[in-house]
Amino acid sequence: MSALTPDNRARLIDALGEAQRIGMLGDRPLEEVVDHSLGFVEALPSQVRTVIDLGSGGGDPGLVIAMARPELSLTLVDRRAKRTDLLVRLVGRLGLRDRVEVVESDVEEIPTRFANRTWDVVTSRGFGPPDYTARLGVPLLAPAGLLLVSEPPGSGGARWLGVSGLVLREIVAGVAILERR
Repeated sequence: MSALTPDNRARLIDALGEAQRIGMLGDRPLEEVVDHSLGFVEALPSQVRTVIDLGSGGGDPGLVIAMARPELSLTLVDRRAKRTDLLVRLVGRLGLRDRVEVVESDVEEIPTRFANRTWDVVTSRGFGPPDYTARLGVPLLAPAGLLLVSEPPGSGGARWLGVSGLVLREIVAGVAILERR
């Protein structure tokens, strides 16, 4: 498993800075944005090969995952053309075109657009409430797939109890790891 090198971290901060300047990442310090996204990297099992990030926005956590785990193929999905246009530019700038695809689409349309395709992991940082995230994320998962979702501080994952199709495995670095039932 790879890690984020200091050079890659600096390149990411530069790229995410562009997303932040045009209002796609909020005003948190970019070091914090990267550190938070590294929680997703930590939560990813070593055998994972494919990841789809729902609501990719300005590239957090998708671009960080791509830079830290060069063996992975990623699909970044956002429904807004302005965001996907930026993501395409950032993917090119970071040299990730060979293994990161950017898709402009509503997540509800992904199962139809990519019929018979699933991913090992679905990631989500603030995509929506648990039931909504599960309803849209579970159909994208491979049979033994995982849903990784950013958890609010101190939640302990309680918001996932009883959510259809998923069971909470554990929380690692602020990221809930949910297994498909």
